[in-house]
Amino acid sequence: MAMSVAEIEQLIKSALPDARIIVEDLAGDGDHYAASVISEQFRGISRVRQHQMVYAALQGRMGDALHALALQTSAPD
Repeated sequence: MAMSVAEIEQLIKSALPDARIIVEDLAGDGDHYAASVISEQFRGISRVRQHQMVYAALQGRMGDALHALALQTSAPD
């Protein structure tokens, strides 16, 4: 079952309310996305931990409803 851009954004926003999120459907199939997530909650933590926070926000859908997510994370400038 594919996910929509809106569903991905909503899940991330629920976990990271201050986040600026841009999600792009890379293949038009609802399975392959790229996302940019900018959140103050990322300040001072490793990129690996930032990505883990986004994956946790997706509530286990990675590898199931969401096949691939190219992820860029950062704290605001």
